[in-house]
Amino acid sequence: MIMRDEFLWVEKYRPKTIEECILPTNIKKTFQDFLDKGEVPNLLLAGPAGCGKTTVAKALCNQLGVDVYVINGSDEGRFLDTVRNTAKNFASTVSLQATGKHKVIIIDEADNTTNDVQLLLRAFTEEFSGNCRFIFTCNFKNKIIEPLHSRCACIDFSTNSKSKPQLAASFFKRIQQILDTEGVEYDNKVLVELINKHFPDWRRVLNECQRYSASGKIDTGILATFSDVKVNDLVKNLKEKNFAEVRKWVVNNLDNDSGVLLRRIYDALCDALENSSIPAAVLVIAKYQYQIAFVADQEINMLACLTELMVECEFK
Repeated sequence: MIMRDEFLWVEKYRPKTIEECILPTNIKKTFQDFLDKGEVPNLLLAGPAGCGKTTVAKALCNQLGVDVYVINGSDEGRFLDTVRNTAKNFASTVSLQATGKHKVIIIDEADNTTNDVQLLLRAFTEEFSGNCRFIFTCNFKNKIIEPLHSRCACIDFSTNSKSKPQLAASFFKRIQQILDTEGVEYDNKVLVELINKHFPDWRRVLNECQRYSASGKIDTGILATFSDVKVNDLVKNLKEKNFAEVRKWVVNNLDNDSGVLLRRIYDALCDALENSSIPAAVLVIAKYQYQIAFVADQEINMLACLTELMVECEFK
């Protein structure tokens, strides 16, 4: 794990304090208030992928000096017995070394856990309230059951147009510092465009920079991720109901962001479909785009979307 953390920039440069986290002013103040009081309630941190929810949760626990245990909702967090045993064993014991008032269990990607697991965690928030707090992170808070949602203070990480310039500027400075430390050359204009392209997914920007840094410099090539995606060829194969070629297209483009791919497919289909089929295409694409965040196999999800479009829509 140590070698992995040192290799991955998202771990190597993960902020350790709330002050270091890139957040809207009002949200940062909320977490600072928790620090000033020296304790934290049960929290539900909701917002888009990569915006810093897990980082904030870990930084908060680090500054409070609490014992913390992290359960990944997309992995072991999906199994009722595993969550029951690990969470109960941790929450029911008293820490002898930590300086914080309570232990904390972070349930990362809690929206990917099952309803049974969420019901269990709801019960645990009450059963262990004297010794442990729970912090849940999620991309879609509507996937958190109401009995659990209502027992947490919900903090929405969504950003508005007013806060975007400040946040983007802060991350621009942060990514410059990281690239300077790593000895990677970069073009400032390219960094600005990259940040605007993926805003507010800081994790995606940092991962893209690390991936592309192998070339020695961050230049316009990093923005060309989708230049080789031949959407028109895909549309042609959809029209001809050529499933084998459609599947080949999916496999060849798995390295690209699924959400962006679906957006480009939507743009291309608007010109290729009969007007009567466009509403159906919108509903299909929206359904599968929503599922991107929690499906186990992105290839199958994308192929299922394209198959449904191929079957349900009429092409010109």
